[in-house]
Amino acid sequence: MDDTLYPRSCGINLACRKKIEEFMLKYLHMEESEVPRICLDLYVEYGTTMAGLKALGYEFDDDEYHACVHGTLPYEALNPDPVLRNLLLSMPQRKIIFTNADKGHVAQVLHRLDLEDCFEGVICFETLNDQSSESKSNGILCKPSIEAIQAAIKITDIDPKKTIFFDDSIRNIESGKAAGLHTVIVSIIFVFVGIGLNQLIMMP
Repeated sequence: MDDTLYPRSCGINLACRKKIEEFMLKYLHMEESEVPRICLDLYVEYGTTMAGLKALGYEFDDDEYHACVHGTLPYEALNPDPVLRNLLLSMPQRKIIFTNADKGHVAQVLHRLDLEDCFEGVICFETLNDQSSESKSNGILCKPSIEAIQAAIKITDIDPKKTIFFDDSIRNIESGKAAGLHTVIVSIIFVFVGIGLNQLIMMP
């Protein structure tokens, strides 16, 4: 979804990173000079900085983290995209959002882009990390882990061989391929590959 349904130039990605760094400073009391490096290192190693922080043993409430990181993002930078909306609505295939972000962030983005009715469902942080699931004891489940991809496939009950996985991350694309999905890397220009598949899953 992020940097896939809208361009990186909107500034949401950068603002989100700054909010994560602020959280690390304010709530985890990390050394200010080390925060940017740690933030990036954890993202690279664990898929998200949040997953890395949890893996290192930091304890904090998931909802409070998401409220801090996504609560005041500049969503006003996102505008309705009628071309994308018409394209999505013209496709008869199933379309599902798959994101590491929380459901509140997803709702904000889809609302701002006027794409709320363009997708059948959403696989997000809460979906993969339900409080009652075994994943809570094994750390945060998120892309690019193949386990996260496999979980999304199981939850949505799709056939990987008949599904296209769109993402802006090469690491996520590699995991998608390993899980048996057809894949398309999304860059600045939105790319659609029509190859006659009977399902379509959109994952940022």
